[in-house]
Amino acid sequence: MPRIDFVFLHPSDEVYGADRVVSELVSALPPGLRAEVWLPTDLPHARESLCTELEARGIVVRHLNLPVLRRAYRSPVALARLAGRAAGLMLRLLVARPQVVYCTTSASLLGAPIARLTRVPRVIGHVQEVWTAADRRRLAMLASFCHQLIVASDATRAALPGRLVRRSTVVPNGVSAPAEHRPASAHTGPLRFVVASRWAPRKGHATLLAAWDQLDRPRCLTILGGPPLSGSVVDVASLVSNLREPDLVVLVGETRDIGPYLDQADVAIVPSDEPESFGLVAIEAFARGRPVVASAAGGLTEIVEPGETGWLFSPGDVDGLAAVISGLTRATVSAAGERARDRFDACFTGAAFVRRWRAALGYPV
Repeated sequence: MPRIDFVFLHPSDEVYGADRVVSELVSALPPGLRAEVWLPTDLPHARESLCTELEARGIVVRHLNLPVLRRAYRSPVALARLAGRAAGLMLRLLVARPQVVYCTTSASLLGAPIARLTRVPRVIGHVQEVWTAADRRRLAMLASFCHQLIVASDATRAALPGRLVRRSTVVPNGVSAPAEHRPASAHTGPLRFVVASRWAPRKGHATLLAAWDQLDRPRCLTILGGPPLSGSVVDVASLVSNLREPDLVVLVGETRDIGPYLDQADVAIVPSDEPESFGLVAIEAFARGRPVVASAAGGLTEIVEPGETGWLFSPGDVDGLAAVISGLTRATVSAAGERARDRFDACFTGAAFVRRWRAALGYPV
């Protein structure tokens, strides 16, 4: 069997924030290292899938019965199945003998103790969530089996228990700059907004659409994304249909590439009701010269500079979000967009991510 340097354990086969980070991680590996990405089979295959992108780039992807920590897996039967999947992963690792096992999110941290039991020389965890108190009780022990933790933001790091903070390194995400994009200053007419995320309760769609219904001047909103493959779902289509002017909202759904929609918009909105560890769509908007309206919690406060590259509102504050949107003009949006692109170039490029990530792992940059 060919040597495997890195095995990335990832809990979903979709194309949202944490999934797109996996693509960046694989791209950041130094030349000559052989990597495989192992994806789970416990959920239906997504219409827009990560594996398609990775395989197109020549990355080996294996769909396996991985032990993934999901909220739905808490019954005795589900836990028994999870134990069986853990045993299966152990056998896989014993055969593959990778040099590094990389758990790409908190949901894949069950792989850490299994990797240590199979004597994998290096186990790394990548925390892409802001842990709650319940998360700390559930995940801290698993994370302690990692030799090293990579975290997406200072907010993510601050939510870890003290003993894990000491072995963690902050590596902000980065994305590649688009080859070309249309400046927002070229747009005319009503301001256009876009939101792109899973349709899960914590993502704030209900807050956004309640605020949207308060607006008095014509504006256009495009909604990208779709329901998560597991967990609670928000019926976004129903929320839109109940608006006073539903025709001003375009419901696109899932798409592999959000770039064209960012180009068509003037402002991106990240209305999360709960703290985001980072907020990848925010820097994707910055890369195209689009400012961001975001909830003031978690890693988003480390990206968006209020009044400079975007605007913040308190999570779940319908009136506050409506007031922010109502106060925007084309002139302020255009100026903030230029500053957003400058901030992207200074802090969040794909090249900057590669340098920071390789340095954190001790590889030449």
